[in-house]
Amino acid sequence: MTEQPRLRYRLITGPDDATFCERISALLDEGYRLHGSPGVAFNGTAVIAAQAVVWGDD
Repeated sequence: MTEQPRLRYRLITGPDDATFCERISALLDEGYRLHGSPGVAFNGTAVIAAQAVVWGDD
């Protein structure tokens, strides 16, 4: 199986919980960097978080 190239930009979203933090932490461990501040919104039921990450030196 051929490995997919890394996306230079990703926007990760999901409920603001430990699983979301684990997803972001795993991407940081892979070499992604945080891009900008996280965002949060309330959808009427739960708080939804968003965090952009980037790959590369620029």
